[in-house]
Amino acid sequence: MLNFDDKLNLNTIPTLNLAFLGDGVFDLLVREHLLSSSSAHVGELNREKVAMVNCKSQAEDAKKLLPILTDEEQEVYKRGRNAKVNSASKHSTLSDYHAATGLEALFGYLYLKGENERIKELFTRIILDE
Repeated sequence: MLNFDDKLNLNTIPTLNLAFLGDGVFDLLVREHLLSSSSAHVGELNREKVAMVNCKSQAEDAKKLLPILTDEEQEVYKRGRNAKVNSASKHSTLSDYHAATGLEALFGYLYLKGENERIKELFTRIILDE
């Protein structure tokens, strides 16, 4: 786990950098979930992971979470969603790409704050609503 100074102002970290970190956090959560809930072989696990970690799925996940986010979390999500991106996935809409970026920024932000229980709570909500 990263060791950041307690005085680090997370609002100074570029939003797309939060999303970069959050992408890894979310990917790891999905992998852990799949390993704990499936005895499939690696190829199948990877197919399931790709189905869960893509713009369209993450955009849908964000919609599930929006009603339960705190004001601070909504602000981080909106910063991520509204971040200027230079490109989008060819397999998604720009709207889905922005929503997924917002979700990833949120997970990156919570990770840097050390809010692992909140991350688990939000991820559990996503999984339970599938």
